[in-house]
Amino acid sequence: MDAIVRDKQAYHEQTTERMNRHFVLPEWSPRQKLALCCRILAAEGHDSGLAGQVSTRGQRPGTYYMLRFGLGFDEIDAENLLLVDDDLNVLEGEGMPNPSNRFHLWIYRVRPHVNAITHTHAPNVSALSMLGVPLTVAHMDTTLFYEDCAWLREWPGTPIGDEEGRIISEALGDKRAILLAHHGQLTACESIEEASVLAMFIERAAKLQLMAMSAGTILPIDPALAREAHDYRLKPRAIAATFAYYARRALRQDPSVLG
Repeated sequence: MDAIVRDKQAYHEQTTERMNRHFVLPEWSPRQKLALCCRILAAEGHDSGLAGQVSTRGQRPGTYYMLRFGLGFDEIDAENLLLVDDDLNVLEGEGMPNPSNRFHLWIYRVRPHVNAITHTHAPNVSALSMLGVPLTVAHMDTTLFYEDCAWLREWPGTPIGDEEGRIISEALGDKRAILLAHHGQLTACESIEEASVLAMFIERAAKLQLMAMSAGTILPIDPALAREAHDYRLKPRAIAATFAYYARRALRQDPSVLG
């Protein structure tokens, strides 16, 4: 019997249809997803004391869910998040947001399709940020970032002011991620799921790059194949299923995170 041979695009379409049909995903609220994002990043080693933030848009325009300053990623649940306005004034919840969340506001203002942001000082991405080199995409697992990761070459200082927000938002441009020199990483995406998954994988990408740089010269990959892999790995249903997998791991550790 002759093998069936189809154009590869047909398989992309088939895969998308099957993902949409077979991946059954929980209907978590934005607050619950944001809390799960925090627990996932904590488990993946992204915590750095009180440094780093995650946020998502609220239901009303100009409002955002953010972490209460003073809590670590592993302490966040759906009940202790804050709802703030476009000047970081608290609308719901007790406590204060991290002042560094101000640069999130700049990104939300200029990127209306961005609904969630993560920013962390994970070890490998922080180490790479100290070397003065951008993220190198040369492995299938890191093609999520092919032509989709910006590079801020100069550290603008602690991002609690408007100038840092302007600099970071301009450097990010239309990319989903950015490596911040002498600082860490940031992802800005259409969903909490996508922002969370990219935050995890940029840390892994940085680790792979550091390992490869220590062993020899990193070889480039074919641009056309890299672009195809980028789009394939960012299929929304696959991203959501990946988030759900890591969320299940977090919920096994602490089911109370959902509130």
